[in-house]
Amino acid sequence: MDAVEMLKADHQKVKKLFQTYEAAGDRAYQKKKDIAEQVFMEITIHSSLEEELFYPAVKEQADKEGKQLVAESVEEHHVVAIFIKEMKALDPKDERYDAKFSVLQENVEHHIEEEEGELFPEAEQVLGKTIKDLGAQMEKRKDQLMASRG
Repeated sequence: MDAVEMLKADHQKVKKLFQTYEAAGDRAYQKKKDIAEQVFMEITIHSSLEEELFYPAVKEQADKEGKQLVAESVEEHHVVAIFIKEMKALDPKDERYDAKFSVLQENVEHHIEEEEGELFPEAEQVLGKTIKDLGAQMEKRKDQLMASRG
């Protein structure tokens, strides 16, 4: 799997988790917390892969506009990380929990749209054939990150 395909698969997984959260119901506090924790883990690992491997590879080859897309993506990750940290400190019964999760979802979905619409096409262009090797590196790193959480 190439790097972009891998990241898109992660995006789809997180989108499905968002849908599962929304379908859980107002009073399904523990279920929502469990889903949210899975979202946090997926996003954290995904962000690490992008920041450690994908973004530097794209940035190295990109023009000024591509470098700006990478910089914006890193900042969007920062905002999402703050939301995750704040949510981990909240009880799922707190009225702010669902509200924060909703804003987190909006931020992540916006980020996905920008990446898939702008950054990924740029990456495919500038990375060329190396995108498969990058995907293999990312797969290996993802396995390491997952193992360290288990």
